[in-house]
Amino acid sequence: MFVPTWNRYLPVLKILLKRSVNGDQTLPLNASDFQRAAGGRKVKFSFSVTVHKGRLQTIDKPPPIAREFVSVLQQDQVTNQLIRQFDIVFTFNNSFQLLIKNITPPPVEIAEGDSTEGADEE
Repeated sequence: MFVPTWNRYLPVLKILLKRSVNGDQTLPLNASDFQRAAGGRKVKFSFSVTVHKGRLQTIDKPPPIAREFVSVLQQDQVTNQLIRQFDIVFTFNNSFQLLIKNITPPPVEIAEGDSTEGADEE
């Protein structure tokens, strides 16, 4: 139902996913696109989902709009690579704004002085 709508926004989503490493990204979407895709049915448009290593992480069953969104991201080669590389929270609100928040923990750096260099000097 919403796959063609999400596909329309895919080029911009690719750019924002890459930029999400530097900070949260917001994408205002056209409300009429989603209302038209719903076909006049009452649909809950808001959702918040976490994608971890390319897989949807939720406790509750996400609404169809969220499942289709993640499906579109998984089917595209570039976005699939990005969502496998990062942990990302996608939040879509009733104002038709998509917030992309990269929650990937920073890599753990091992300091050079932390090794056991002096252990042989006893």
